[in-house]
Amino acid sequence: MKEITLAPLPYADDALAPTISAKTISFHYGKHHAGYVKTLNGLIAGTKYEGLSLDAIVAASRDAGDTAIFNNAAQIWNHDFYWRSLAPAGKGGEPSAELLAAINASFGSLDACKAALADAAVKRFGSGWAWLLQKDGRLVVESTSNAETPCGQAGVKPLLVIDVWEHAYYLDWQNQRAAYVKAVVDGHLNWSFASGNLA
Repeated sequence: MKEITLAPLPYADDALAPTISAKTISFHYGKHHAGYVKTLNGLIAGTKYEGLSLDAIVAASRDAGDTAIFNNAAQIWNHDFYWRSLAPAGKGGEPSAELLAAINASFGSLDACKAALADAAVKRFGSGWAWLLQKDGRLVVESTSNAETPCGQAGVKPLLVIDVWEHAYYLDWQNQRAAYVKAVVDGHLNWSFASGNLA
């Protein structure tokens, strides 16, 4: 059986501190994210999903209404994308000229784009995600609940995401979601990654 694997973190587990501590990484990546991988591999063993890529499992399970498989597969995909959306302080680069032009066309400025992303993250009720997306030729900010994901949706290209499930920030920030989001948006967004995702 070709199993789904836990993608390696793109940096050391203390590289995002103090915004995201090594302790949070140990639980968030080492327990939650790894747990989704273990659970999904158990769920797909001997099924039509066995041997498919993660993207294909997300799409097929969404279409089939296989909720448990979708939730675990989508959470793996979202977390893989989240870790790459972040960078150590000062290491995330700047938006490429092409991305900056798209940001200015859609939001007016990079600061306005950041503000929209932060607002979506803070206002997402309960657990979920805040996304910067390329959608039908424009950039938009949207939030999704629980495991929902733009992965595989026609005409949608994710550029960046912020995780606002409580386990993403509670050990470091307790109930101060807005402070966590501000610290991430101000210091840890990986604009080089976002630029590479632009279609």
